[in-house]
Amino acid sequence: MAETLSGLKRTHYCAKVEGIGNEVVVMGFVQRIRDKGGIIFIDLRDRTGIVQLVLDESVPKEIFEKAKAVKSEFVLAAKGILRDRQSVNKEIPTGNVEILVNELRVLSKAQTPPFEIVDDTKTNEELRLKYRYLDLRRSTLQKNLMLRQELTKAARDYFYDNGFLEIETPMMMKSTPEGARDYIIPSRVHNGSFYALPQSPQIYKQLLMVSGFDRYIQIARCFRDEDLRADRQPEFTQIDGEMSFVEVDDILETVEGFIKFAFKKVLNKDVKTPIKRLTFAQAMNEYGSDKPDLRFDMKIKDISDIVKDSGFSLFADTVNNGGTVRGIVAKGAAEKLSRKEIDKLTEFVKGIGAKGLAYIRYLDEKPNISFGKLLSSGEDEKILEGLGCEKGDCAFIIADKTSHCLSILGALRNKLGKQLNILTNEFKFLWITEMPFFEYDEESGKWLAMHHPFTMPLDECLEYLQTSPEKVRAKAYDLVVNGVELLSGSIRINDYELQEKMFKALGLTPDEIEAKFGFLVDAYKYGAPPHGGFGIGLDRLAMIMCGAESLRDVVAFPKVQNASELMSQCPASVDKSQLEELGIAIKNNN
Repeated sequence: MAETLSGLKRTHYCAKVEGIGNEVVVMGFVQRIRDKGGIIFIDLRDRTGIVQLVLDESVPKEIFEKAKAVKSEFVLAAKGILRDRQSVNKEIPTGNVEILVNELRVLSKAQTPPFEIVDDTKTNEELRLKYRYLDLRRSTLQKNLMLRQELTKAARDYFYDNGFLEIETPMMMKSTPEGARDYIIPSRVHNGSFYALPQSPQIYKQLLMVSGFDRYIQIARCFRDEDLRADRQPEFTQIDGEMSFVEVDDILETVEGFIKFAFKKVLNKDVKTPIKRLTFAQAMNEYGSDKPDLRFDMKIKDISDIVKDSGFSLFADTVNNGGTVRGIVAKGAAEKLSRKEIDKLTEFVKGIGAKGLAYIRYLDEKPNISFGKLLSSGEDEKILEGLGCEKGDCAFIIADKTSHCLSILGALRNKLGKQLNILTNEFKFLWITEMPFFEYDEESGKWLAMHHPFTMPLDECLEYLQTSPEKVRAKAYDLVVNGVELLSGSIRINDYELQEKMFKALGLTPDEIEAKFGFLVDAYKYGAPPHGGFGIGLDRLAMIMCGAESLRDVVAFPKVQNASELMSQCPASVDKSQLEELGIAIKNNN
């Protein structure tokens, strides 16, 4: 039977013991036990780390026998004298001390766990997620979650000190289009009506600006019914902010101050400000991505003018039909990228929509150009010069529609950065500004909004709203670090007439506007200050700071690819009586 604490109080965490010769009390889980006959060593673990317990023949026999029966993951309380460790272990912070135990209590026994609780685990993630409460005992995950808590505190400290008010917004709200599918909640009282979980507190924080609070912040829970990936969960947390009487520069400078403060406070790392800025168009043209990884160079080069009259008809025809020919150069990669590796890269780009991949491998005195036999005299030298390809380099060229060409080269660039191991060990931040307001959907043949409908267009683009949507750019911005989008935000529309015009440009009818956003449009009629805001992905920022591979490593109880949680096995069915109360019938789709 398990023993109780019965007046025994913890004096120290395991990795925080101090005071040689003092009596200490520690509590935690057994990491491992070593029985050497006349002496027993127990590594006791809590969230701070490990300390070694020692029991020898000087302790009463019943305590020694109790220790002999202890197994991994038993929960213990131990009292004893802190002393210098007989054999120093430099691998742990407490490796020079140990506790000579004089009282031991087994607070809880444990069955053999389904996997060993160690940091360098080889256990597959599915099993670890099924027993997540055991996986969370590993110090790696505990340190990640503790860092996340430090980050959350840093956010509150910074924004509080800069005049922001933390205000909670509803978790049950009206369903409004914000770019993803809503999770909806049926109402028992209002039968047939539904709440939605917030994709973000977007409308409420704008209404707070209308209410005169002028600087709002919230550590907000958000929900989006989207397909998952390594940096996305269906429920997530963002540092959500809004500011009145500001322009884009004011918001960017405020966020930069937070980033600088948080990295110094949490990681003791200095972030240089101001952070570099690129427009969306510049980022796409130079890196083929709206979230480029700047830890390596490899910019995209446009050689369309060089090859528009090329002997290689694919290049010439592409340019003359309105397309583009562009390439990237992997410096010094000719030795690392064999023909076999280049073939794999060709299959990779074909898998993401490329028709093929032209290449130059400049290993010897004369470059190996995959399309060299089709070039006119001297054309190869012009292409090499245009790309900046020199001896020792590899170049890769795509000919296609501009949008396809850039996105394919952007993906190839990212793959090469990792494959060639040329990513520097630093945090490279970048602002992306002047986002396109609309994007063309080829399936529907319509221009669709890239942002929520409250985003302000650039002043010089207002005249194009109805006539030339491709020319409209938004006062919207993203913050990117190491190829990961951390933040998105925008200046908001604060004029109800312009807001109604924007709704109409997005194809909403007057009835739809009234049904979905009538209360917001009405609020603007009573005076709305110029305002804008941002949402910083707290999970993603914690993931980057921890150097984790997945959001699941910084979330206590994450979902998997199909949005289920393996431990509790949700989502799950509910009682028929609950459904009847809500007026809901389940339709079998099989």
